[in-house]
Amino acid sequence: MSRARWGTVAIVLLVLGSGFPLYWAIVSSFTPEARLYGTPSLIPRVLVLDHYRALFTQREFWVPIRNSLIVAGSTTGFCVLVGGLCAYALARLRFRGKAPLLGLILAVSVFPQISVVSPLYLLLRRLHLINTYPGLILPYLTFAMPLTVWLLVGFFRQLPAELEEAAMVDGASRLRTIREIVWPLAIPGLAATAILTFVYSWNEFLFALSFTLGPERQTVPVAIALFRGQYQVPWGQILAAAVVATAPVALLVLAFQRRIVQGLTAGAVKG
Repeated sequence: MSRARWGTVAIVLLVLGSGFPLYWAIVSSFTPEARLYGTPSLIPRVLVLDHYRALFTQREFWVPIRNSLIVAGSTTGFCVLVGGLCAYALARLRFRGKAPLLGLILAVSVFPQISVVSPLYLLLRRLHLINTYPGLILPYLTFAMPLTVWLLVGFFRQLPAELEEAAMVDGASRLRTIREIVWPLAIPGLAATAILTFVYSWNEFLFALSFTLGPERQTVPVAIALFRGQYQVPWGQILAAAVVATAPVALLVLAFQRRIVQGLTAGAVKG
């Protein structure tokens, strides 16, 4: 067998191995509860919607979905707006210490989350932000902002500086140049960065678990992790919730996968 065929076989096996857990979760979410604890079947004969119905009637799963949308959306919007301006300054302006500053921004994201949970909790408790939306958004920014800045620095460095120089020669201010020249050209990069930041914030678990006290502010990952049954683990509802939480993000990534790849490659910037 040629190397090309071996490569094709390896790719097929990799895709099947990666996609099988998702397939199993989808199939199990439509399988009756009694059959989940019996002999597993790759192709079920009976499909029901009981788990999805219980998810929204008994569990009120729309509440964590709302919370995740608010927190992830607010974090993404703030990161793209503020991080975009910071990234432009790092990519275009000349000042001392720019390279160490980029390294410091990257170093912030290297720290493990568990190492900052305790001081953040004490700070948020002092500010009375525990179990609030700002109490989740602010910690999310500590790790989402470095990702945003690094990706957008790469995009801004790829834009031709001659366009900005020509606009300023014609009398445009720096802010007007950013608004009318740079920002429209950077829309693909901003979109890719926004998607990556949103996915990161949507899937975050540790901060959401540590800084919320009840179901009224829990996000989707925390709500799924805390599912409980009266006598046994409700695997059907857990898998149904996982499918509901994964489907929108997966469709978003598939729809914008090219821009996401561009964002990852453009984020490899030099100091």
